[in-house]
Amino acid sequence: MVKVDIISGFLGAGKTTLIKKLLESKIKNEKKVLIENEFGEISVDGSFLKESGIEIKEINAGCICCSLVGDFTKSIKEVITKFNPERIIIEPSGVGKLSDIINAIKKADIEELKINMLVTIVDGLKAKLYLKNFGEFFLDQIEFANSIIISKLDKAKGNKDELMMLVKEKNDHANIITTSINEMDANDLLKILEEKDSLHEKFMETVLKEAEKAHHEHHHDDEEECCHHHEHHHDDDEEECCHHHEHHHDDEEECCHHHEHHHDADEIFTSWGKETTKIVSYDSLKKFLDTLANDDSLGIIVRSKGILKASDNEKWYYFDFVAGDYEIRLGNPDFTGRIVVIGSKIDEEKIERLFLEI
Repeated sequence: MVKVDIISGFLGAGKTTLIKKLLESKIKNEKKVLIENEFGEISVDGSFLKESGIEIKEINAGCICCSLVGDFTKSIKEVITKFNPERIIIEPSGVGKLSDIINAIKKADIEELKINMLVTIVDGLKAKLYLKNFGEFFLDQIEFANSIIISKLDKAKGNKDELMMLVKEKNDHANIITTSINEMDANDLLKILEEKDSLHEKFMETVLKEAEKAHHEHHHDDEEECCHHHEHHHDDDEEECCHHHEHHHDDEEECCHHHEHHHDADEIFTSWGKETTKIVSYDSLKKFLDTLANDDSLGIIVRSKGILKASDNEKWYYFDFVAGDYEIRLGNPDFTGRIVVIGSKIDEEKIERLFLEI
C-alpha cells in the first residue's frame, strides 16, 4: 500500500514550508516520492527537496488534475515501479482544484494507492480576496480537504476567529489548524493531518462522556460526597501544573438537585463550545473559571475543559473544571484553541459573552 498525501493551496500559501516540516517527522524514515505539478510557475523548490532525499517528478506541461490525467496515471505507475515508495506526496499547482486531483488518482485505478492526507493551506492574509476573485478554485480546495491549515494568521488583522469561521462554514468536517506549524512538533502535526475524524468533535464528545459518567456516579455516591469526588488527576510528566482551585458549595442540596431524576445525558446536559484563536492570560482565565464556579445565573456548570494559547507565556494553558473545582496547567502548543462548557440549564449566550470578554 502506498500512501498518497495531497498538499494543496493557492500560490504562496506555504505548501513547501509544510513539506519541510513534515520531513522532520517520522516520514523522514520512509521511502517517499514528491510529485510537483507546476502550472506557469518556476520550480524553485526542486533543489531543496532533492537534498532531502526525495525524487522529483515534475510535470510542467500542464495541470495533472485535468488535461493530463493520462500522463498523470503513467507518471504514478512509473514512480511506483521505479522507486517502490511507501508514500507519495503530491504538491499540485496553486490554481488546481483539489477535487480534480482526487478524481485523477481514482481514475488511475492503481490498487496500491490509498489517499491518506488531503491538506489545504489557506493564506490568512489573502483568504477573503481569493474567495471574492477565485471562488470556484478556492472553495474547492477548502471543501475537499480533511485538514485545513490557516497560515500567516499571526500577521492577519481584524477578527481572526471570524476568518476561521469563514473556513468552517465551507467545510465543517475538516480539522482546522490555526497554530503556526513552526511552533508545532512535527510528529504531532503529522498525526493531526492523518486524522480522518474531526478532533474538535472528538474533544467535545469526550468531555460530554466524562460529564455523563460523573452524573451516573452521583447516583451511587453518598450525598455528602456530592461535590468532592470529582477531583481530576493528570499525568504531569509533560505538563507543568500551575494552579489548583477548590470551590466547595455551602449548599449540598443545590449541588445535587439536578441529579434527582434519572434521565439520559442529553436530557440533563447542554453544552457550549467553540474552536478559537483567542489568547488568554493566566489571570483572565482564572477569572473566567471563578465566574463559572460562582455565578449561578450561568446555570449549573458540571464540566468545562479547554486548551488556549497563553498571552503571558510561550506555552498554552490547559484547564479542567469539574463541579466548581478547577486546575490550570501549562502544555505544548496544540493545533488550535478550543473550549467546551457542559451543564444543566446553562445560558450559552451569557457564557459566550463572558468568554469573549476575557
